[in-house]
Amino acid sequence: MSQPTLIVSETPERGPDVPKQIGKYRVRTKLGEGATSEVFLAHDPFRNCDVAIKRVRAAVVPDSREAALQRRFFDAEAALVGQLRHPNVVQILDAVDDPEAPYLVMEYVDGVTLRRYCRANSLLALPQIIEIGFKCANALGYCYRQGLIHRDVKPANLLVKVHGEQITDVKLTDFGSVFNRGADHTQIFRVGSLAYMSPEQLDGDTLDCRADIYSMAAVLYHLIAGRPPFDAVQQQAIMHQIYHASPPPLAALREGVPPALQDLIARSLAKERELRPAQWDEFAQVLASLGGAHEAPAGTVQEVLDSERFTLLRSQEFFVGFGDIELWEVVRRATWRRHTYGQSIFRKGDEGNSFHIVTQGKLEVYRDGKQVASLGAGSSVGEMAYLAPNPELRVHTADVLVSQAATTVSLTPETMERLSLSTRHLFDKAFIKVLVRRLHAAHEALAHPRRIL
Repeated sequence: MSQPTLIVSETPERGPDVPKQIGKYRVRTKLGEGATSEVFLAHDPFRNCDVAIKRVRAAVVPDSREAALQRRFFDAEAALVGQLRHPNVVQILDAVDDPEAPYLVMEYVDGVTLRRYCRANSLLALPQIIEIGFKCANALGYCYRQGLIHRDVKPANLLVKVHGEQITDVKLTDFGSVFNRGADHTQIFRVGSLAYMSPEQLDGDTLDCRADIYSMAAVLYHLIAGRPPFDAVQQQAIMHQIYHASPPPLAALREGVPPALQDLIARSLAKERELRPAQWDEFAQVLASLGGAHEAPAGTVQEVLDSERFTLLRSQEFFVGFGDIELWEVVRRATWRRHTYGQSIFRKGDEGNSFHIVTQGKLEVYRDGKQVASLGAGSSVGEMAYLAPNPELRVHTADVLVSQAATTVSLTPETMERLSLSTRHLFDKAFIKVLVRRLHAAHEALAHPRRIL
């Protein structure tokens, strides 16, 4: 059984049923409503930002089975206030147990749900679907590491930000059905949305991350094909299909579906959970490899998929100590550039305060026309000028040229200031490691010049 879905309006409405105030929050307009809840756009005077308020309808409060279930859904989300901090998860900021109409205060996402893109006449391009799947897999993997199984992964619970025709971000929301593996109270079973529900979830069996993997695969199937894996008028017919039928192959429903993507979704929709990917990392890695398989043009790489950037960073030695949240911050704040063979990164005598981290390709360092170093993926260059305490020391003393087409991540002091303190601290630790290695190499060169040469 699924909790009622909130219907979010793509154009917010004003009306007589919109309160002026909910608690300390000044209400701007109504965003949407469901059978038991309403969502309002409001202003948080403390944070000085807009928030979304999800309020239980007063009419639901009287004693009833529906009211009891709604109370459990509210309590499940209220328990997560301030707990989930991931760029692809909607933050739950506050929960107020008002005796008449309890409400949740959440991060406001100015966008639409993925339901808009499930119709056959409004399907997304395959690269966008792959990108959405990758980000959702990372978000759900993060939640699972916190001990949570979402249990209601569906298009209506995935909010997307849209710029023009391009989806720029996606966020997982609605944790009312969440199964908290660390909770000590009785859990409600058989919650979720039937079209995306795994057989073991339908059975009320013990769940792990593979139940959400099944649901996420069903969502991707729907986004690709314009129809869910199993579809029928009667619920009993859908349940029979979930237990016994195989969904039509995606290649028969849409041209151009990569075999690896079709295989991942088919495996993830397996009736037996043992046949599905065992962990979210495995699921995400296939999507990342698909997202990064295209030929990228020279020049700026701001158009490169976030999944490719994230995967590149996570594979680099410089970022070994960074967690997913910090890596996503670098993905979005840093400047990404592609450099062609022979292009200069720095020239001797130039003043600068930026540094580059090589994620692909090779650079060569020349001093007075002589090559003194070769830098590959994971290396940093320019950090001495970046760290220099005064302008005189920010002058580059060598030429740095591209010897093999390269991709770099570039940051400046201004960029670093926009990073969180925790991410800046990780950069400081990474810089210390780089400097220690270089001091050690210099010491070895002085002590054992023949060995180095």
